[in-house]
Amino acid sequence: MADFFQNGVITTLHNLTDRPLEDLEKELERFSSRNPMSLVLPSLFSELEGPALGPILDELQGAKYLREIVIGLDRADESQFHYARDYFGRLPQEHRILWNDGPRLRAVDKMLADKGLAPTEMGKGRNVWYCFGYVLAAGRGRAVALHDCDIVTYKRELLARLFYPVANPNFNYQFCKGYYSRIANGSLNGRVCRLLVSPLIHSLQKVVGHSDYLDYLNSFRYALAGEFSMRADVLRDLRIPSDWGLEIGVISEMFRNYAASRICQVDIADVYDHKHQDLSAEDPQKGLSRMSTDITKAMIRKLATHGTVFSRATFRTLKATYFRTALDFVERFYNDAQINGLQIDRHKEEKAVELFAENIVRAGETYLSNPMATPSMPSWNRVISAIPDILDHIYEAVEEDNKG
Repeated sequence: MADFFQNGVITTLHNLTDRPLEDLEKELERFSSRNPMSLVLPSLFSELEGPALGPILDELQGAKYLREIVIGLDRADESQFHYARDYFGRLPQEHRILWNDGPRLRAVDKMLADKGLAPTEMGKGRNVWYCFGYVLAAGRGRAVALHDCDIVTYKRELLARLFYPVANPNFNYQFCKGYYSRIANGSLNGRVCRLLVSPLIHSLQKVVGHSDYLDYLNSFRYALAGEFSMRADVLRDLRIPSDWGLEIGVISEMFRNYAASRICQVDIADVYDHKHQDLSAEDPQKGLSRMSTDITKAMIRKLATHGTVFSRATFRTLKATYFRTALDFVERFYNDAQINGLQIDRHKEEKAVELFAENIVRAGETYLSNPMATPSMPSWNRVISAIPDILDHIYEAVEEDNKG
């Protein structure tokens, strides 16, 4: 049973009663007349061949309140794109596939590149950015949600609870973040959030002092959750990071653009499991090693925009403070797992902490070597200002690809 505490600077919407899905969806169908809903699914082609996406689509067929589903498809050749059109054809809702590797969207990307506005790094961030551009171009949805395509424990209730806070016309939330406990198959998961983000926030508060931004980050139950929803107007001024800092970057943008009273988080699942990344201690450009570095960079750059001054000495102190704090968190989570009969490998937990500590210094060196870097993609407002008809080009490209 969830607790009922409101002990952060944002609102927490709990799952206190296990309300029937039918009741939630009936309300969402009523809300949809005023706030039509669009779901964004960023996907690699390989996920069409994985175990999760098929059952996700089977669940989504019953979400009658959805106005449209927008699928961002990466790493697909022409034959794979045609396969994807058939694969997603089971969806009864209006849906479109963004073939990001196709010639039409490549031409749009070239148009943006000529103005210095195209994303420079392939990945989920770029995929999501173009999907948001299409949502704006189509103009069908007033509430938009996003979740990944590798959730092996997916139930439709996740989406209903994710949409509810921004689709309900009586609520004033502009943005909602999903959260859940990372428990699956008798194990406690979510190492990067548990062992990097939480102790790093506490360590930064000790090293650089009090920060409203850090208090805000610390209010999120699961800051790295890939599930969030928002009012469509939010998309226009959102600057999305192109690397693994996407989730931290999005909630950081909401801190910049909106009052905390317009932001909430909602409990969306009792059990959650998806594709796990390797630690990749031997290769800093892969897996959780790359992820930890990118997340740390995103937090550092955001603090710098609020006036925090960093030096090499700061990062050496931060590394030491983090390491001791993170080991305390290892102890907390180990004890939590033990009382709940969950598996947790304490040796692997501490190895992860050692790697993350090294990557804090790595992230700091990267920042100090180029403090003026802008890793985020431009807002759609800026793109539209530079190329006024860009949304028309995106819409036409996607519609042409999806004909037939």
